[in-house]
Amino acid sequence: MTLDPVHFDGIARLARRIDHGADERDHREFAETVWESFLDPLTDDRGRTVLEPVAEVSRHVVDCEDVALAERPFPTQHGLDAGTINPTTFRNGLVIDVAQAAMASTPSDLELHRSRTVVATVHSNDETATVDDRWGKFDEGYSRSRAVKVPPLPRFAEGVVHALALYQAESEHARRHAEAVSDLLVLDGPLYPRGLLRWADQHPDLEDFLLEDPRPTTVLENYLRLVEDFVERGIPLVGFVKNPSTRVLCRTLKRKREAGIDAPWADDSAFFTRVLERGEYVDDVEGRRWERDTSALTYTGWFRSRGGVDRPLSVDGDALGVDRGLEPEAYEVTFFVVYDPRTDLVYRIEAPYAFTRDPDVREALTLQLLSDVAVSRGPPPVVEKADELARIGATEKRSLRETLETAFDTTQDRTYDDHRWNDEFA
Repeated sequence: MTLDPVHFDGIARLARRIDHGADERDHREFAETVWESFLDPLTDDRGRTVLEPVAEVSRHVVDCEDVALAERPFPTQHGLDAGTINPTTFRNGLVIDVAQAAMASTPSDLELHRSRTVVATVHSNDETATVDDRWGKFDEGYSRSRAVKVPPLPRFAEGVVHALALYQAESEHARRHAEAVSDLLVLDGPLYPRGLLRWADQHPDLEDFLLEDPRPTTVLENYLRLVEDFVERGIPLVGFVKNPSTRVLCRTLKRKREAGIDAPWADDSAFFTRVLERGEYVDDVEGRRWERDTSALTYTGWFRSRGGVDRPLSVDGDALGVDRGLEPEAYEVTFFVVYDPRTDLVYRIEAPYAFTRDPDVREALTLQLLSDVAVSRGPPPVVEKADELARIGATEKRSLRETLETAFDTTQDRTYDDHRWNDEFA
């Protein structure tokens, strides 16, 4: 059923009873204050640097059409992504997720596109359950697969099986096909396994698992070896984060008394939107309103990040005990943020400091990613192509779960919502 007009109006009236604090103009002004006064560098309440510019704190504007037509610095691109069926719980106590990773290229390479790396992670409270974790091949050797059992962590079973399947499939596939990349590799998502690195902040059980079990650190090691390989070959790699949700900047500001007031933004993306959005206040029949300029992309200069989940891979971190073959600063996460006013979205592009400390490489990466965003109104086309190859659709997810039910002689532990929505959003 849809809402009757009277009910809609009743809900809408609730907005009049909510005082949302400072108005939008005040938020914009405070964002400008933060931008001008707190980011060179941004330090936490212990005096540790969590964010600092690679060169200088700067904002830039580029016409959408001009940058879309600009000559690309990288003649070829490769994109990498991994998709999963999502964690699935069965009535016999098994919790499973299956991920497949794929690499795309521009220009297209059909043999590369055919290859997959598939990883299934399994959680069971039954100590007698076993898994053959050897790698196997299928599809005439183009693809390979592996099953991995994780230790009993009932409270976090779904999150653990999901993260390990996703990041192991992605990192193994990236390393297997690294030699195919000749100019630039773009990961669909962060540069490092952010979901896995976040475990250390969530709960002692997860932190112990992260530090004591070899499986998570093996996955992280794959990413570090990948960076080292690309640095040795002089080929940049970046992570294109479509939905950046970091809160390091906002959390740090909230703890800094000298900032005057708490940061009003839900996350760092909201802050960067405020400082990058261009426009003006215009008169309207209902008063003054903000009118956005949609003709140009805006973007920041590059920053070095050493806070939150980026800390373990910074000069201040220990990389969770994984050996680093390069100097620690080479692995540091650096990023810039681009705002597309046509869609009112921000994207975060990450790269190792080993590449972005070179001004020419920084400039080339910036131009390449800006041009891609301008053309596609979103992620680079090669990332979209990789996403399409790796994605497991809703129909395939249902079929795979049914196959697993048969294999395990059990059924999926379903809820009423599964029945109600008929796995529409599986």
